[in-house]
This record gives sequence, structure tokens and C-alpha cells, in this order.
Amino acid sequence: MFLSVFDVFKIGVGPSSSHTMGPMSAAVRFLNEVAGPDWPRPAGARIDRIRVSLHGSLAFTGVGHGTGRAVVLGLTGELPDQVDPDRMDEIIAGVEQDRKISPPGHPDYHFDPKADLVFDKKQALPGHANGMTFSALDPDGNTLLRRIYYSVGGGFVVSDTELEAMKSKTKAPVDKAVPYPFRNAKQMLEMAARTGLTIAQMKRANEEIHISGEELDAGLDRIWSAMNGCIDRGLSGEGIMPGGLKVRRRARILHDKLQDEWRQNRRNPLLANDWLSVYAMAVNEENAVGGRVVTAPTNGAAGVIPATIRYVMQFHDGADQQAIRDYLLTAAAIGGIIKHNASISGAEVGCQGEVGSAAAMSAAGLAAVMGGTPEQIENAAEIALEHHLGMTCDPVGGLVQVPCIERNALGAVKAVTAASLAMKGDGKHFVPLDACIETMRQTGLDMNERYKETSTGGLAVNVVEC
Repeated sequence: MFLSVFDVFKIGVGPSSSHTMGPMSAAVRFLNEVAGPDWPRPAGARIDRIRVSLHGSLAFTGVGHGTGRAVVLGLTGELPDQVDPDRMDEIIAGVEQDRKISPPGHPDYHFDPKADLVFDKKQALPGHANGMTFSALDPDGNTLLRRIYYSVGGGFVVSDTELEAMKSKTKAPVDKAVPYPFRNAKQMLEMAARTGLTIAQMKRANEEIHISGEELDAGLDRIWSAMNGCIDRGLSGEGIMPGGLKVRRRARILHDKLQDEWRQNRRNPLLANDWLSVYAMAVNEENAVGGRVVTAPTNGAAGVIPATIRYVMQFHDGADQQAIRDYLLTAAAIGGIIKHNASISGAEVGCQGEVGSAAAMSAAGLAAVMGGTPEQIENAAEIALEHHLGMTCDPVGGLVQVPCIERNALGAVKAVTAASLAMKGDGKHFVPLDACIETMRQTGLDMNERYKETSTGGLAVNVVEC
């Protein structure tokens, strides 16, 4: 099983990988299909209008997550990793005013967001909670091309036929194209024991089948640079976040207080927790305002891993650029196992799949940087994930703000605690990581839909009622 580190960590924009980045990518994919030859285009037919309907979680929380905005941007040809966050409002305003889109390489198409973009809360699509239908119509309103896509978490998008093919495979085949094709933690540990390699070394060897070592390092450095830049932007931001909850950004204020304590050399027994929290909150406040972020493994959980890396760089002796690369490679290996065997989508399994997965990945990366054995790294990931099991996704107002921002702070704290506990042991432990991942999957299946990113239960309801 091979999932690239660059599939796990993708540079994009906030506030949601599944509700923003995924729909934007799906819109671009539909444009490519419209322009391509792989559909039965009637002779003389001309596409005049594009229509989009959003279903399931995308319909219920799409407004707060910026899903409609993302679709509009995608239909103008913008991609999550390339769009300029400072121009997004201008692009959207132009489409709303002209009621048409002009994607590169295409003629103009009629598209009025008020009429042609539908948040359909009544009809859910069967494949996944995050479903989208894109239609291309002729001047008489007849449908020429219709495609269904699903945003399955972390910015990943699949068509309905691709999703069915994925589900029909009871056991995924081992990817023979890489030297260490582990598809679960048990296989990963067995390969590490047999070869004497670290998890990061095995992951590196798998990546270098597809790209050179220099390209891999440059890509990892680019990922960390984007994460670190997001922290810095978050620490400088202030004011009220958009969306109507009137939640104020706090990271800058908290950071200033920590800096004062630091300069005055005052004792702070909660120092580690405070720095982890402020870094994580900085990222997720930046995500909430639609800034540049990195899926880690999702946008809603984007703050946990950057916070832990920044903490390591600040407080752990010997941490350098190579340590960051090993951290990211190790974290990506764990994230790939979780995605392959369960889910990283809040709409599928709740926040245990987002912040829980991020904490597990973060704990593993931190244990690797601290010199942990593969067994200790696997133990760290299991501890972090185990203590997120059952966590619901119930964003207030459908916004990635409450409880999401603080939840990333606590996820980072749990990740460091999990790594510390694992490093004080010998790697032997009672619950295997694979069993914990399977438990998360089963818990997600049993979880009521109200608690899976629909904002129809939990805090999303009770905060309004209080």
C-alpha cells in the first residue's frame, strides 16, 4: 500500500480539506472532463450552462465551510495549491456579477451561483456523506454530461465509479511498485524488524521509487515551510473571524503573553502546553479565515502537526532540517495506514478521524525525532489515537472554529504526552495500533449522522439553545 507523503500533506487553502479543497478540485476535474473526449458528445451539441448540487454534509455545513466559494473558484480553473487567497473574493464577486464562468481553455459558460449552485439537504448521495453532482447543459436545458464526485477527506476526490471500485475490493492488493508495501502497522513493524530500517527510511525508499531524493527533500522542505509560514501568519493575525459567530482570534494575544514570560524568565509549569496550544491555534485561526494551510491530514486538523514540529524545533536539542523530514515521513506512514484501513474524514467517522489521526501521526513523528524504535513509534501513535476514539464532529454554525481551533491545541498536547509515554517504555503494549484503527472505523460506522460534520447535533445545537 503506497500513499505518497505529498498526498497526505497537501498545500491548499482553508477552512476545510473535504469541504473546500475537495470541491474546488472536483470542479476543476469536471472542467477537464467537459473538455475531454471520453464522453458521448452529441453531434453539434454545445454546452451553455454548468450546474452543481451539493449533498449530505456538504449541503448542511457547506456555507460555513466555504464549499460554494470553493466550487465557484474551481469552475474558474483555480486549484487549491495555486489560488491566491488575496484574490479569491475578487474572483467570486466577478462570477456573481457576470453570472458566467470563463475557465482557461474553455468558452464562457452561464453559471449563476444563486440559481446554479444548490445546497440539497434533502437528498443524500449513496456513496459518501460528501457528495457533489456536476452537470453540463445545452441551451435548451438538456443535460449533456453529468458526473458525481465524492470528497472523501484530506482533499481527496473520487468519482462515483472510482468509489464503487474501491469498495468492491475486500482486500486491497499489495503495491509491488515500492520496496516496502506495508498496508497496516503489523506489516510495517515486521518489515522494520527484518530490514533494520526505521519507518522514515522505509517511507523514504518507497517515495524514491517515484522521485529523486533531492526532489523528495525539496518537497518536504516546502511542506514544512508552508506549515511554518501558516503559524507565523496566524500569530500576527487579529480581529473577528468571518462567519457570524463573532469569535475573536486569540493566538497573537496568547503569544505576546508567552513572549513576555519568556523575556522575564518567569517560571511557567505549563510552558510546553502553552506553546503547543498557541502554535496549533495560530494555524487553525488562519485556516478559519481561508488562509494558506497544509492538510495534516485535513484542514480541520491542520494545527496539530505544525505545532508539534515548531515545539520540537524550539525545545528539543539536536532537531534540524533532517529531523523535520524524518518526522514528516514517519507521520505520513502512519496517516497512510489510517486512511487505508479507516478514514480521515470527519463526515465519515467524526473528529476522531481528523484530530485523532493528526495526533497519532504527530506522536509518531515526535517519537521518531526523539530516537524511538519502530515499536515505540507505533506505540506513540496508538496512545494518541486511542484517546480520541469516539470524538464527534459538531462544528457550531457549520464553521471550522468552535470547537475545532481549541481541539487542535488539545490534540497537540495529547500527541506530545503520547510520545513521551511511549519513549519511557520498550514498545511493548496491550492495544496494537491496527486494533485501535479498526475500532475507530467501527465507531465511525456506529456514530449517528448528526455527529459527523452535519452541525445537527452536539455543540452545534446546544450552544445555540443555551
